[in-house]
Amino acid sequence: MKSSEAMSVRHVNDRATHDSRLRRWSAATVRPSRQPDRRVRRWVQGVRAWMVLIPIDALALAAPALWTPTQWKASLSFAVLSVLFITGAERYRARLHASVLDEVPSLLGKMLMAAAVVATIIALRHDKDGVVVFLQNAALAAALLVAGRLVTTSMVVWSRRAGLTRHLTVLVGGGPLAAELAAKVSEHRRYGLAVVGFVDDGPEPIAEAIVPRLGRLRDLDRVVRETGADVLLLADGDYSEMDAHEAVRTENCIPCDLLVVPRMHHFHTQTGRADHIGSIPVMRIKTPNLNGPGRALKRSFDVTVAGAALLVMAPAMALIALAVRREGPGVIFRQPRVGRDGELFDVLKFRSLRPVDERESATNWSIAADDRVTPVGRLLRRTSLDEVPQLWNILRGDMTLVGPRPERPHFVEQFSAQYERYAHRHRVQSGLTGLAQVNGLRGDTSIADRARYDNYYIENWSLWLDVKIILRTVSEVVFARGR
Repeated sequence: MKSSEAMSVRHVNDRATHDSRLRRWSAATVRPSRQPDRRVRRWVQGVRAWMVLIPIDALALAAPALWTPTQWKASLSFAVLSVLFITGAERYRARLHASVLDEVPSLLGKMLMAAAVVATIIALRHDKDGVVVFLQNAALAAALLVAGRLVTTSMVVWSRRAGLTRHLTVLVGGGPLAAELAAKVSEHRRYGLAVVGFVDDGPEPIAEAIVPRLGRLRDLDRVVRETGADVLLLADGDYSEMDAHEAVRTENCIPCDLLVVPRMHHFHTQTGRADHIGSIPVMRIKTPNLNGPGRALKRSFDVTVAGAALLVMAPAMALIALAVRREGPGVIFRQPRVGRDGELFDVLKFRSLRPVDERESATNWSIAADDRVTPVGRLLRRTSLDEVPQLWNILRGDMTLVGPRPERPHFVEQFSAQYERYAHRHRVQSGLTGLAQVNGLRGDTSIADRARYDNYYIENWSLWLDVKIILRTVSEVVFARGR
């Protein structure tokens, strides 16, 4: 058993070790590169997305013409219109976060528009049977396109993780956020970036503990030329906005992709729309709203899915209960947790630990190697089956399917004082799973990162986001990832 103090010390030690490894890794990536080579590499990487995706999408969309030759014109028209609409929505651009689930709503929307146009033309020719056949083919073509995107996205992620596709990146700024970005890029290679260093005008930038300092802001053009970097990532640091603007407009920097972290990045939203007041750019931010119709829709979804899941899993739950009972008294474990607006409720779990003192259970942090875990409990934790009784919490209205995971009052008080915006998680109901959990933040992991993911979820909520998180959770459970 470990106290919360021991947990904090271990996090500090782990971070120091991680920083040391990252510093050595980043220094090793700095290498000279000639300007023509960098431009050729950037051109190849820049066009790869649309050169691969457009032909695959077009083939998938036009495929029904192979088994319905009489509708080859309709199939080809549908394929061309869909590709044009998808291109207009900028869905052929390379993205740092490669996810088919993020693309599906937009892709289906554009294909629906194309299908409506073609179906209308067929209907105007008084061919009702032709409309039905075409719509069936369009639905199948859409499924083929999504399947193709799954394959290509998997290939992109694999190539990034294997180091086959990697963009050398220079950070502009050496502040705390820049240091965190450098660490995350190194830890998560799926973004396809490799930070070679940073430039900053400050005397003792924090990022220097993570990646090498390559010069001051005025040296950025030289740094880009010497390292062969093709991405500039503007974060926080000791420099003025005007100086940064001039620095990234030099000869060697202009061809680079420019990524900018917004100064007001605590507005964790993807719903912002660009606008302007005179020549001053502004973003129109949609405030989060999980009350009224949104809350009713989410509640209906919760009850439907949780009720169906309980019926399907009833036999498995009975077997789990028998296995837990054989290891000792008490099948269901109840513990107070903090929910929406700070209200307490009893969370339900299958017991996975040997019985302990109630105060000890409420104030001790759980770790993977806890010797109190029973053999059956270890299996339940690895597969997340110990959480299944929380489906009843959802039906009772204590919890929701997707939301911030509930925590014990002792730790809520501690974390709220220690971590920025941690208390903001309680604006909504606690969830059985959440965005933080499907991003690997379960168990003894970063509390600050969990708070950021949870607040991002709250401020970007949609029913489709819930569906995506549930699908990713099922994948995590089936393949026992992160356990």
